[in-house]
Amino acid sequence: MSKTFSLLIAAVFLIFSSAFSAEKKNAVIKLDPQIALGSFKGTVEEHFSGILRTAKIIALTGEAKTGIWESVKPLLDEFSKELPTDAAAWYAMPDGSYYTTVSGTLTDQNLKDRPYFARLLAGQDVLGDLVISKTTHHRSVIVATPVTFNGKVVAVIGVSVRVRLLSDMVNAQLTLPDNTYFYALDPETKIVLHRFSDRMFKSVNNVGDESLGNEFKTIMNKDHGVFNYRLHGKNMTSIYQKSAPLGWYFFIVQEKK
Repeated sequence: MSKTFSLLIAAVFLIFSSAFSAEKKNAVIKLDPQIALGSFKGTVEEHFSGILRTAKIIALTGEAKTGIWESVKPLLDEFSKELPTDAAAWYAMPDGSYYTTVSGTLTDQNLKDRPYFARLLAGQDVLGDLVISKTTHHRSVIVATPVTFNGKVVAVIGVSVRVRLLSDMVNAQLTLPDNTYFYALDPETKIVLHRFSDRMFKSVNNVGDESLGNEFKTIMNKDHGVFNYRLHGKNMTSIYQKSAPLGWYFFIVQEKK
């Protein structure tokens, strides 16, 4: 791996780290829910956009364009090591077979049945698809980009970000009081991120009662707002905002006595 490329990766993540530190400083000083919501949403968006930027840089290298794992492996090992969420990086072939930094070699799994993989082969980036990782079996978010050579997709570079570790990072940053917590929902009201890890990847119906999902869908036709509801007999008040790049809805909620 070239010294120039190492410095480039370091620069990308220095930008991310600086933004993260600034958000954290604001969140600790100001506990206003609107500040917390902006910090929560901004931190997650910047984390994913930083991953995608670096993946796209690697995809432009000669090592990535070879289609040879041994050539690109040092770059992906360095990439994975720099991620604060300890995410797994992977390198997939057009037939769906793939290598990962977790095993260091070719896996016995295949990505061709993943809905997002067809989009990658069509030359599109993937940002925010939810999966149970075939390699690690962790609840994960996919960030990936195609590698092209002479106008053809010859490989894919991807990262599987564990939602528990991302939620832990956000939780440490926000330092919310006990009666306040955060979560993010996808458009189908699946819980992507949550202060309480046992709720992640469940539908809001499975956390509350069956009507709760419909209540959330009603307010999720807006980009932001205030939403009051009852959960387990308690009155909850929340503010929310939609993320344009992810399509998720970010919430800060407080339990009212």
